Amino acid sequence: VADIILLDIFNSLGMPTSTTVSVVFELLGATFVVSLFKISSCDGALTFSDLLNTEKALSVILGIFLSVAVAFVFGTVVQFITRSIFSFNYRSRLKWKIGIFGGVCATAIVYFLLLKGAKDLVFMTPDVKAWIKENTWLIVGSCFVGFTVIMQLLHALNINVLKTIVLMGTFALAMAFAGNDLVNFIGVPVTGLVSYQDYMANGAGDVDGFMMSSLNGSANTPIYFLIIAGAIMVFSLATSRKAQKVSKTEIGLGTQGGGEEIFGSSRLARRLVRWSLYFYTAVRNATPINIRRWFARRFDVSQSVIEDGAAFDLIRASVNLVLAGALIAFGTAHKLPLSTTFVTFMVAMGTSLADKAWGRESAVFRITGVMSVIGGWFITAGAAFIGAGLLVVVMYFGGVWAMIALAALTIFVIWHSNRRFKEIQKEDNGDALFQATLASTDEKITWKLLQTYITSQQQNFLSVAQNYYRDITDAFLNENISILDKAEGRLIKEKSILKSTRRNETLCFRRINRETAAMCSAWFYLSNNCLMSMLYNLRRINEACREHVAENFHSLPACYTEEYRAIQVKVNSLFSAAVTLLNVEPKEINVELLRGKCEEMKEELSACYHTLHNSLRDGDQQSISVIYVYLNLLQETHEMISSLRNYLRAYSKLNNQEI
Repeated sequence: VADIILLDIFNSLGMPTSTTVSVVFELLGATFVVSLFKISSCDGALTFSDLLNTEKALSVILGIFLSVAVAFVFGTVVQFITRSIFSFNYRSRLKWKIGIFGGVCATAIVYFLLLKGAKDLVFMTPDVKAWIKENTWLIVGSCFVGFTVIMQLLHALNINVLKTIVLMGTFALAMAFAGNDLVNFIGVPVTGLVSYQDYMANGAGDVDGFMMSSLNGSANTPIYFLIIAGAIMVFSLATSRKAQKVSKTEIGLGTQGGGEEIFGSSRLARRLVRWSLYFYTAVRNATPINIRRWFARRFDVSQSVIEDGAAFDLIRASVNLVLAGALIAFGTAHKLPLSTTFVTFMVAMGTSLADKAWGRESAVFRITGVMSVIGGWFITAGAAFIGAGLLVVVMYFGGVWAMIALAALTIFVIWHSNRRFKEIQKEDNGDALFQATLASTDEKITWKLLQTYITSQQQNFLSVAQNYYRDITDAFLNENISILDKAEGRLIKEKSILKSTRRNETLCFRRINRETAAMCSAWFYLSNNCLMSMLYNLRRINEACREHVAENFHSLPACYTEEYRAIQVKVNSLFSAAVTLLNVEPKEINVELLRGKCEEMKEELSACYHTLHNSLRDGDQQSISVIYVYLNLLQETHEMISSLRNYLRAYSKLNNQEI
């Protein structure tokens, strides 16, 4: 129950998490709680060492988190060496190197996956194992020579050897995952079944006193369990949109070119980038000029050879797959507890770092993303331990009925989560257009797509701003503190969305020619600044209104409420007209007409503001605090309409620009 709910939450968020960590810590949490019950009920006859394998638990925890550092370091070092050999323009340097590279990769797959990882399979008899052990280096040497020759012949026949390596690496990684994740999938239920069978055979009816010492030995899982479980896993991975979202997160953090940054910025990430730049500068200054030039040629990102739609090239793809599969298979073969998620993710992050994918304009976001994912793993451990422990308490005292209720609750949670996830996916309409703009190679088509993308995003924001303005001011007039409280958090989220959209649009601007980009950049940045200014106006309005209503001060007098209702209708009408104008190609005359209405609205607001200010100077006996809030509301509305007026001009100039 704890595992299903926990993993579903992470998958819905698109955050990679570890099934190994979740299962291990859930078992620890549940066992710890049950052990407390057992120890208290037997008056000290049992201890934790009798009920909980603490030594094994500690080795599991250390092994799992140690694999994070090992995978990252190996990924960085191996990719750095590989890139130094092939460079980003690898096609001109394949010749004889590709045969050796293919031979090394294929041999690594055979060694780690078959010789090390498959030694416990049913067809591995003691004689076969002994023969492999005695002739390991002969097998490895023969494989290297044989695969090197085969790969060189394939290259001579104009067959893409790197794609062959990627295919083999995908198979190897799948096999490595199968040896680890399949255990996580069926390990707990199979253990439950084995426990029940052992109790029925040897328990003698003593439910509370029977010790499950049989679980200390190795498990012997029926083959049909493995086949059925494997089929379920394959089907789930092929059809799950949540799995695709998790993959998108990992690929997004390692992509070579510019793309949508899923994560924001953090103070720690900014400091790490700054320290790294200081360290890089020191190393660079201490390195001889000839060596610097050699590495500069090898790591010239501008010469990258990346397939259409791919996040990185085939060299890095090969290293990611082969190295991750080899590390997982090696760990599994030596019965080392590790997380396939941790290893795969950190290898990918290490290779992307070595490949300079974390440039100065993206490093802060990428590092924040990696730290968020790693932080999520620690949260997984804590939540799994506590969650499983609490559920055990409910099941222990609630019995069968509690188990049935929790099972029903789990089904409901998954159903509701999937329904909500589908709704969120439908709301995310801008992503496909953004990706199409980045993928386009025709500058005229790119410019049209970019104009459409900018229009849709800015139109969306104007609609949101209109709704927030209406809701906040209505809540102030009706003294609804709940709406004002919620608006604060939502406006902060809108700021993040606006900044992310602006970054995406800036990335798209790099896809058009410099002349057009230079001509349009001023209007583009002005339009974005106007939108951000409107957002700040809304936040200041909400802050003043929320503070006033929260303190339960006097409400706005009826005469001012009636006056403002008329203003509210006109402001709402201006936003609606602006949103409608963006639906069609905005002609200069229509834009100027709407800008004229904005100017009239500004004059009306100024008149109301000065009239109210004069009444205060003349000694108006109304509550001063609410009048100050109303003054703020009028002033911020005036500034917001001014920003809308300036935005319309900037948008018109930007939209009517031809390439």
